[in-house]
Amino acid sequence: MQKFKGRRGVALAVACLAAVAAIGLGQALLNRTEAAQGDMVYGPMFEVDPLWPKPMPNHWLLGTTIGVSVDNRDHIWIIHRGDSLAAGEVPAIQDPPVAAECCRPAPPVLEFDQAGTLVGSWGGPGEGYEWPASNHGIFVDHMDNVWIGGNGGPDSHLLKFTRFGKFLMQVGAAGARMNGPVSETTGQPSAVPNSNSTDSFGRVAKIYVDPKDNEAYIADGYFNKRVVVLDADTGAFKRFWGAYGNTPDDTDLGRYDPTAEPAQQFRTPVHCAELSNDGLVYVCDRVGDRIQVFQKDGTYVQELFVARDTLGAGSVWDIAFSRDTDQKYIYLADGVNEKVYIIDRREMEIISSFGDGGRQPGQFYGAHSIMTDSHGNIYVTETFEGKRLQKFVYKGEGGIRAPHQGVVWPSN
Repeated sequence: MQKFKGRRGVALAVACLAAVAAIGLGQALLNRTEAAQGDMVYGPMFEVDPLWPKPMPNHWLLGTTIGVSVDNRDHIWIIHRGDSLAAGEVPAIQDPPVAAECCRPAPPVLEFDQAGTLVGSWGGPGEGYEWPASNHGIFVDHMDNVWIGGNGGPDSHLLKFTRFGKFLMQVGAAGARMNGPVSETTGQPSAVPNSNSTDSFGRVAKIYVDPKDNEAYIADGYFNKRVVVLDADTGAFKRFWGAYGNTPDDTDLGRYDPTAEPAQQFRTPVHCAELSNDGLVYVCDRVGDRIQVFQKDGTYVQELFVARDTLGAGSVWDIAFSRDTDQKYIYLADGVNEKVYIIDRREMEIISSFGDGGRQPGQFYGAHSIMTDSHGNIYVTETFEGKRLQKFVYKGEGGIRAPHQGVVWPSN
């Protein structure tokens, strides 16, 4: 690089240094201004893929779609309820059929490849097990076994199958909680919760299997108020706990009040229990608008409230972790406010969110379950009238809008 010479050179050098300093100062001021306004933060970027998945064969339709998992092949598994479809949606199965071809419910368990092509389907009642009255949640473990829960009235059990639908194990018995006084309305025994039972559940919401210790973590659930840990091979109960690591208590907590002191027990449903790579258990207290974090033995660590003023069905529906080694981010599906929150896991702080209520790609109606694949992509299922599965493509990290991005539509 040629040296500056003489007074003109010195003046030019000073001017250059001043310009560089001004640019640096200006950029610093701009960064501080943006931070103060909360306009931009650094985080993971996503775009909805409006053409994923591909149309299904056989004139099949999805009902309320209430579970998603990703296996070691990066295949995406969902579970849905075909019986939630209205008669007008499935005229081909009416008695007598109203239409010759279209349409009919797809089987409950569906497997898609990365391209969005349906490559597997099975599920429903069969020999040797009791299919849930209302299936809920799906998880494909490290051995390619498929676990399914249920949140219907008599559902107090869970099921384990091979990836091809061969029955392997049932833990608990259907109807185990239906042992209360006979209802004058139905003439049937009423349901009684028991969050200290060691042989059955209370409407299981979700399952996660730890590949290191071969233990299954059960979000139990829509009736009980606890996390249960099982031996994943035998189904034997090993331990369980309630909010803050307390012994579970089924006392009715009444309606959620965001101004009250935090409840010392979970509300129903306990909607997820997810294990991070560093051995922490993250539990969705859905109606309580909070994530509680525990060690594997149930020792309480911390909690995060999300959209704390959310009433009704609550804000904390399901979580998934980013796929980097440190799992830097938690992605939280909120089926009331209809968005996905991006949470800094180490700081336990929300940095941004995306989505909106609606029926177009990138919007949600009942954002229910969420999962990531090895590429960092996010998959979200929708319940109620949403009845679909959406893919959000990971685009790396960079500047994203805060506190909310709206619909993350493709840039091209």
